[in-house]
Amino acid sequence: MNITFKHLDNERGISLMVTLLVVVAVAAISTGAAMLKVNASLVNRYSNRLSQLESVADAALEEARSRVNGGAVTYPDSGYIAIESGAAVTDASGATIPNVRRSTYVGPTGITSGQYGVFGSVVSVAEDDYGNKVVRRGEIQQESFAKYAYFTNIEGNIVFGGGDQIWGPVHSNDRIRIYWSGASFHGEVVTASYIQDPQYGTFDLGYTEYGPNIPLPQTADLNKLQTQAAAGSMAIVGNGNGNSGTATTRIQFIALDLDGDGLTTGSNEGFIRVYQSTDWRWVTGEEPSDYNTNGLRNSDNCGHYHGNTFVEADAHGTSGGDSWTNALSSSSRRCYLGGSDSLWGGFQPTDSRGGWVKWAGTVSPLLAGRADREYLWPLSRALNPNSKGVIFVNGNVVISGVLRGRITLAATGDIVIGDDIVYATDPGTGLCADLLGIFAGDDVIIADNPINAPFMRKRPGTSSNPYYTYDDTSSEFIHGVVLALDIFTVQNYNSGSSSAQFCENKQAGRGCIYLTGGIIQRQRGAVGLTSGRGYVKRYAYDQCVLNEPPPYFPTTGHFARGRYFEVDPANFNVATYFSQLSP
Repeated sequence: MNITFKHLDNERGISLMVTLLVVVAVAAISTGAAMLKVNASLVNRYSNRLSQLESVADAALEEARSRVNGGAVTYPDSGYIAIESGAAVTDASGATIPNVRRSTYVGPTGITSGQYGVFGSVVSVAEDDYGNKVVRRGEIQQESFAKYAYFTNIEGNIVFGGGDQIWGPVHSNDRIRIYWSGASFHGEVVTASYIQDPQYGTFDLGYTEYGPNIPLPQTADLNKLQTQAAAGSMAIVGNGNGNSGTATTRIQFIALDLDGDGLTTGSNEGFIRVYQSTDWRWVTGEEPSDYNTNGLRNSDNCGHYHGNTFVEADAHGTSGGDSWTNALSSSSRRCYLGGSDSLWGGFQPTDSRGGWVKWAGTVSPLLAGRADREYLWPLSRALNPNSKGVIFVNGNVVISGVLRGRITLAATGDIVIGDDIVYATDPGTGLCADLLGIFAGDDVIIADNPINAPFMRKRPGTSSNPYYTYDDTSSEFIHGVVLALDIFTVQNYNSGSSSAQFCENKQAGRGCIYLTGGIIQRQRGAVGLTSGRGYVKRYAYDQCVLNEPPPYFPTTGHFARGRYFEVDPANFNVATYFSQLSP
């Protein structure tokens, strides 16, 4: 067998080609890997730059809020201001961050009237030299004084004790003292000074000493409300006549069932009536001027019922079965504020001592058939389109009744609690339907009248002369946030009985003060004594005021942090943006 071998000389060329292809492939892979590495590096660098800009922009929001709160920047009433423009930025160590600049702006946004509080925005723009830009917005809102369950500028010598229970935020610019009998604080407690004897207190959320000093509003802040009240024909001219705890003008809050549903909670069912007289004793239901000689004998505010007809003590004889002494100790004995419908058996527009003031606006046809229709001042915008939710009294005013609506009542003098003032919707339901801000240029005082306090029918000191209650309850009920530029107190708290009424199961002079809302005052006022005279405190906090303060209620000036937004930087213009944020 002959075998022939064939030489394959041309295979060397194929090997060369394969080798070249492998080299090219390896080179391509190496180049791709290098490109991926470069791209990853560029992506990382861009991500780092963007993250840096985001941090710079976010920091500006808090820095600006801090500068406004610290007074370094004046918060504008309208428009916006630039806190910094194209400014260099430093890191935590103080070194300048290269190629980065920042602009920060602040101004009011949203509803800027102040009716629902003071709201604004901080806008920050961070950018670098490579064309990257980040825009951020942080909402800020001034904290309302209504947020406090208890606030004082000066504590004086009054202490917490006796098992006091305080719900909600507490702040004092003064030292807070706690008596050995103890007090419990269920909300945040802050003092610009220190707490004396904190071991006697229970602090559910702890406490802060040497915190910020928060100044009270000024008279100028109160006077601004007159314009808001005038817009809704709710500015009332009174005076300062009378003794402390009295007034010649009184406001009665009234809730009416206009739609026949058996309730008085409709949005348009809130009203007030305004009564004025020259006799401040009559208006406030004070005891007669000769009380120390004759007791309540000559009272026109106090008496009892003959069937359905009220007859004042002054109209009774001195002896017999229906004498004035018997009338004032009968089971139907009562006392009323001056001008009250109960004194006359129905609405009476004028009497020998004064009269009700007509409403200056259009009378709603919904009130047709009511004798007092021309004297009902509507609180709702449905019946009073220009209402701003503010009532303003130039002078002192006595208040009582049932509120339906959200109102701030301001007075340049004293605001006197003549009888219970409560909401149409119980604040315990948490519905936040009704809110009352009580803002006094001087004091807020619970009147020492026979409606609020037990009185002797005969002159004091007469034998067999017990104290009698002349109201439907033995305690006082107050719904609202009290703000007094001086004090919240009880008239003659250190006089009268020490045991005539009960506060729950505790014997006391005048029973309980059931106050649901908050108390803000310059100096802490007294409402009772450990001897039993005056009232026992039963204060509750209304959570509604944290986010929904009464209209135009004063603010602390301190801006709190609100919502946070990321803003599209494309074609961003700060002037256009702020204009879009304002209604």
